[in-house]
Amino acid sequence: MSHSTTTSIEQLIELWLHERSPNTQDGYRRYLKRFLAHVDKPLDEVTLIDFQTWQLTLRSLSPASQRTAIAAIKSLFSFGFELGVLPFNVGKLARTPKVKDSLAEKILTVEEVQLLFNQETNLRNRAILRLLYGGGLRVTELCDLKWRDLKTRETGGQVTVFGKARKTRVILLGENVWQEICQLRRDGGNNDPVFRSRKRNFDGSYHLTRKQVYRIVKQAGKKAGIEGNVSPHWLRHSHASHSLDKGAPLHLVQQTLGHSSIAVTEKYLHAKPTDSSALYLD
Repeated sequence: MSHSTTTSIEQLIELWLHERSPNTQDGYRRYLKRFLAHVDKPLDEVTLIDFQTWQLTLRSLSPASQRTAIAAIKSLFSFGFELGVLPFNVGKLARTPKVKDSLAEKILTVEEVQLLFNQETNLRNRAILRLLYGGGLRVTELCDLKWRDLKTRETGGQVTVFGKARKTRVILLGENVWQEICQLRRDGGNNDPVFRSRKRNFDGSYHLTRKQVYRIVKQAGKKAGIEGNVSPHWLRHSHASHSLDKGAPLHLVQQTLGHSSIAVTEKYLHAKPTDSSALYLD
């Protein structure tokens, strides 16, 4: 492959990753590195057979991880083909394995959420749990919050979130959650993190990391005696499900959570149906 072709492929990869979240970029680069190591040839020479034999190497991963890896590489080939950098879209004919929808298993009951809050004695950690659930934030959105992103209203307050796909949204919070978060500020300036780590990060900031928040939530789940590997996203799922149960309009839940489409939000209606024909046979 010529130097100019190598450069165009490198540029293709950067364009493909452009404006994706840092976490998505990290994951996609990891899958791409694994893919390129397996095929051992330039992207513009990859065949469908190469793609399919790579898929076989993913069998050690969970079905969900396999699906994510395959979808990532398929999207690269589609993107490269549309731009005219790659001669063929070899990923188009590759099949993505189906995955069991386990969403319902990741939705806590209202009682379990309350138990999480009650069992957490650390003020900062409880505020994290309250905001993940009450605001439906993604873990990265929570970690990135600075005090300038929070604003008091007549009742409660609001949080401005810079979320997925670089979209900004404003989330209103009730009085109880708001007061609990505000107790953390003390002498924090506008540019200081809302959820502060005791140790400085590699980038020089004191924001809590995703890994730290995952650990906080997991430990809270264990303290509350909740089965399963409770994660921040479980609280986001629970926010969606519980707010819909209480009559929140579908479009409002979509807006609050920052879903790309109403179809994503509708999954929560199917995850916890209100009726089933099986009940008529009891």
